[in-house]
Amino acid sequence: MNQQRKSKPGLITTVTLYLGLSLIVSCCSLSAPQERPNILLIVADDLGYGDIGCFGGDIETPNIDALAARGIRFSRFHTAPMCAPTRAMLLSGNDNHIAGIGRQARVSEDFGYEGQLTDRIVTIPQLLRDTGYHTYMAGKWHMGRTSEANPAQKGFEQSFVLLSGAGNHYTNQSALSKGKSRYTENGDSITWADGDYSTDFYTEKLIQYMDQDRADGQPFFAYAAYTSPHWPLQVDEAYWKKYEGKYDRGYEALRQKRFNSLKTAGIIPKDAALPAMHPSVTPWDSLPAEQQKKEARKMELYAGMVDNLDENIGRLIDYLKDTGQFDNTLIVFMSDNGAAPRDFINNENYRERLREYYNDDYERMGQAGSYISYGPPWAEAGSAPFRYYKNYATEGGTNTTLIMAGPQLRRKGEVRHGFISLLDLAPTFYELAKTSYPETFRGQKLYPLLGISLMPFLTGKEKVIHDQEYVFALEHGGNAMVRKGDWKITNFTKPFSVDSFSLYNLSSDLGEQIDLKTEYPGKYAELLAEWKAYADKIKFPD
Repeated sequence: MNQQRKSKPGLITTVTLYLGLSLIVSCCSLSAPQERPNILLIVADDLGYGDIGCFGGDIETPNIDALAARGIRFSRFHTAPMCAPTRAMLLSGNDNHIAGIGRQARVSEDFGYEGQLTDRIVTIPQLLRDTGYHTYMAGKWHMGRTSEANPAQKGFEQSFVLLSGAGNHYTNQSALSKGKSRYTENGDSITWADGDYSTDFYTEKLIQYMDQDRADGQPFFAYAAYTSPHWPLQVDEAYWKKYEGKYDRGYEALRQKRFNSLKTAGIIPKDAALPAMHPSVTPWDSLPAEQQKKEARKMELYAGMVDNLDENIGRLIDYLKDTGQFDNTLIVFMSDNGAAPRDFINNENYRERLREYYNDDYERMGQAGSYISYGPPWAEAGSAPFRYYKNYATEGGTNTTLIMAGPQLRRKGEVRHGFISLLDLAPTFYELAKTSYPETFRGQKLYPLLGISLMPFLTGKEKVIHDQEYVFALEHGGNAMVRKGDWKITNFTKPFSVDSFSLYNLSSDLGEQIDLKTEYPGKYAELLAEWKAYADKIKFPD
């Protein structure tokens, strides 16, 4: 077997030269900047506004903080108030009703409530894939469970996804109903490997996808749609133990601490006022000692999940650096909505079926069979300095974390306070990819994009992103708002009534505490007219 083969003179030299040249070409294709950059979009699920270090938070997030140091923190970034509509708006660059997710968990034949992405829009991965990008996704989909609604049919070349809005972080057990969660890989049903931790696994899967095509030199769009730190709060002890005892003073104390830290970090104005808490929150000092102990553990678990999330973001960054792609990748990190108040295992509509599989015993908190949510009290801390939290169209439900970093940015280490929304991300990605949004896609007429590209601002050509005349409106489940410049009308009354909108000037009232509709009737009428125009566009039944 070790006998040498005889070769024609010069053959070995020729082969060696060929392999050497191939290696050089391959190395160049990996390390030389591509004409169009890679795009890595990272979404945290239910992350609070002041959780991470670079936003003044007490949770250790060195990898996210490092991104912020080489990029921009956006302090007034806006999403929808819940998971599914945010994802629809994010991937379409359009309103959630236009995209087909008018209301989370509602499916009907009515315009805007189809429960999956419609052909009124084209998704970011669909358009980028058609222009030569690889498109990958791992994590939470939450935009339809039918085969035609699957990521495999919406532009993702490779995808491993949880179809529903929440899942056990360690097993196949559903976190919303009886039975198992539904997962697909590239459109085919697949079973979760019990014992794998969600955030770790999604990271590994995304790296696997990226690495499969690395040698061809094509750019990629990768979407890391993590389910962390969404309830149930589950994480290995190694992550939450470091936070043990840090939240024993309670949620009001943490809320005040976060509020002060946000000011110190330059995220909110020095003269900002802390708004009143939601009336459902029970004061910490009135809780029995045993309940305080359990409540503090909830926040420890949550902090551990964010800590683990940051570690996995570090793994993605290390992969990009190790493969020579970091310097040609735009990285976008965001939260999908405000901090989450829901506690399903204690909800009368879910309690019975969830307790067949889960418990909330103190001794098992954080394990695979444990079902813990940190509820409205800690969500209030996570949403400081805003009013309320997820579900609401107040700033606490919609003003979330955004960080952008990459070689395209001429601005470094800044905090940007001007208004932007997730609708601005799709136009930005299209400009980077050197493509434009079409009027039609595969024979279907499209609604136009609603946001604008951030590239003129990111490259330093423009100082302002949106002027005072730009209008941003949204509605979800009767929670509605319209923003125009510094003015905003907000409505979360039940049942919905147009007369229930309140008017706020966010330049002086970030916490939406002072209703100015009587004092400024002209401005109120102006924004109400914008609401009516928006409601007509999305066919909202006033």
